[in-house]
Amino acid sequence: MKIIYLVALLLCFYTATARAIEPFVIKDIKVEGIQRTEAGTVFSYLPVKVGDIMNDEKAAAAIKSLFATGFFKDVRLEVENNVLIVIVEERPAISQIDIIGARDISSEDLKKALKQVGLAESRIFDKALLDKAEQELKRQYIARGRYAATVTTTVTPLERNRVAITFNIAEGEVAKIRQINIVGNHAFKEKELLDLFTLTTPGWFTFFTKNDQYSKQKLSADLETLRSFYLDRGYIEFNVDSTQVSITPSKTDIYITITITEGPKFTVSDIKLAGELLLPENELRKLIKIKPGEVFSREKLTESSKLITDRLGNDGYAFANVNAIPDINKAKRQVAFTFFIDPGRRVYVHRINISGNTRTRDEVIRRELRQLEGGWYNAEQINRSKQRLDKLGYFEDVNVETPAVPGTTDQVDVNYSLKEKATGNVTLGVGYSSSESIILSASVSQNNIFGSGNFVSAAVNSGKVNKVYSLSFTDPYFTVDGVSLGYDIYKRNVDPTSLSVAPFRTSTWGGGLRFGLPISEHDTINYGLGYESTGTEVFSTSPQQYIDFVNDFGSTTTTLLGSAGIVHDGLDSRIYTTSGTLLKLGAEIGLPGAELNYYKLNYQQQYYYPISKNFTLLLTGELGMGDGYSGQSLPFYKNFFVGGSTSVRGFETNSIGPKDSNGNALGGTRRVVGSVEVLFPMPFFTDFKALRLGHFVDMGTVADTWNFSTLRVSDGFDVAWSSPFGPLKVSIAKPLRDFSGDKIQHFQFTFGTSF
Repeated sequence: MKIIYLVALLLCFYTATARAIEPFVIKDIKVEGIQRTEAGTVFSYLPVKVGDIMNDEKAAAAIKSLFATGFFKDVRLEVENNVLIVIVEERPAISQIDIIGARDISSEDLKKALKQVGLAESRIFDKALLDKAEQELKRQYIARGRYAATVTTTVTPLERNRVAITFNIAEGEVAKIRQINIVGNHAFKEKELLDLFTLTTPGWFTFFTKNDQYSKQKLSADLETLRSFYLDRGYIEFNVDSTQVSITPSKTDIYITITITEGPKFTVSDIKLAGELLLPENELRKLIKIKPGEVFSREKLTESSKLITDRLGNDGYAFANVNAIPDINKAKRQVAFTFFIDPGRRVYVHRINISGNTRTRDEVIRRELRQLEGGWYNAEQINRSKQRLDKLGYFEDVNVETPAVPGTTDQVDVNYSLKEKATGNVTLGVGYSSSESIILSASVSQNNIFGSGNFVSAAVNSGKVNKVYSLSFTDPYFTVDGVSLGYDIYKRNVDPTSLSVAPFRTSTWGGGLRFGLPISEHDTINYGLGYESTGTEVFSTSPQQYIDFVNDFGSTTTTLLGSAGIVHDGLDSRIYTTSGTLLKLGAEIGLPGAELNYYKLNYQQQYYYPISKNFTLLLTGELGMGDGYSGQSLPFYKNFFVGGSTSVRGFETNSIGPKDSNGNALGGTRRVVGSVEVLFPMPFFTDFKALRLGHFVDMGTVADTWNFSTLRVSDGFDVAWSSPFGPLKVSIAKPLRDFSGDKIQHFQFTFGTSF
């Protein structure tokens, strides 16, 4: 009966709307009732046209088609002298949408959200969309922890069949996590486990982090962190039984309860290898970090599988699969693992593709690659190629992918995706001291001139005491084997007469030729030859050692300079260094045949060690010594100096060490500098690699003998930012150990701009 009744209603509807008509040939079609819609739009949706035969079936189809457009809330068809008259009543258009009370989310963002559900200005108004629009606005606020937010909608009719929609929002308070409870923990205290979580109760920094606001994604991540914590400590049967999130009736307080089962702690009883062992078993076992007798650790197990996979990848097995299958003995609380190794098919590299280098030439990039086209796939060489591109300093980011070649089973492509950065640099250095006031320095350099990989630099230092002008050029691939060639021309004037120090002046100009010879993947030998001429002016009030020097060698001296050194670069990256060692050993010698015979030796080392994912330990050390030979001494203007942003921060530049009667530093022939620094990302911006903070302890001294009792020590923080305007480095330091007469400079910085 109900079905018959429904059919009868539908027949009545179409009878009332279309009215049964006798078939006729349409002479003309007219449209009435339209205000905004063009008549042509109505014609385009009608399934009939002039000359067609009109009947009940086509009339029903016409009405259905026009209703389906959504433009009209009523459609009627009439016939007059074989003219089809289409009478429509348009739905109103949305003239404007106003949002009142939105503070936490901007009105523009809310309107974008409404547009995604179909509600926007100039669109046809549909009451059915209002509920959906209100739910979308509430969803936006719930995502921000405002569970008490309410939305009231008002629709106001306007002239010309338009409406205005007003959403009045009461945002309410942000719901905060008031308590997180863990039930079922016995081996570890609840506080220790909660310290692992990102989500937390309100505290000092949660205003910025928003970690006191509930997030399903953050809770899932915290539960996985909790799982990893237990699995890395032997609790192989650990399980999260349930998670309950409840909110108070006021919708402002959230309580989270997590129920867990720890299970017993398991130890590793045995390690076996199975499958296709392409490598000697003893070599494979060295790669397995988890050992029998140890407490089970999922982290070590995963690392072991990865090391074996990477090792097979170095022999061309790019798709090797290593699975560790457990054999659990619950009675003894032990677990044995069998590493099943499936090396898969050996593959070779089909093509090496490079993208993103709009400025740098392909040849500059390809000469750094260690994986060759047509060769067997080698994961170590591919990663090493990525590191070498990284260390060029031309790119912000270097990514590598190794997709399989379609239609093959033994070929892959290697795709390097590069993001270039500004390699030109205009650097300005600003310092202040009570002796020299403001000191300005500037340098212009281009590390990758014309995309050739060549380096060009021009520098100017305009300090009152030191004025330096220099020009340098380096071709890192003077030969195809990677032998580098460089030229240097410089002029340096030193005039300390404006200071309260026994006066002297020097004016030096010189030039040189440099070569670099790579002897391994990480090591390079450097050697060079140069010429230097120095004019020295002393006064009656100058120190006796200065006067004696001029009396012995004259006011102008020449030096034939020889240099040699070795550089070991084992750093993992220059964009964001986290591990590796950088070692430099160099010598400068005044060669026989010129007036000055002396030598200077310098040793520098940097060691980066990853403490955790975000924290890196940096140890820096430097030793320097110099002297004369053939009865000469080290020229006083070649002395070592310590102090400032590049050695011991917190002290004025070059101010540490022996001083004259006026308290001004004289430098020395022995130099010691060291630093311990912990590097970490800016809080709340852990993925922003352009900005890095550090807490350091610097120490150093200089003298004419090895005298560690005069070490100065400072402690402070620094910020390094590779900003869009150029490099910026700021340090704030306080001396922990200083001596009478030392000149303190707490704040030091340099900045520049890139092009």
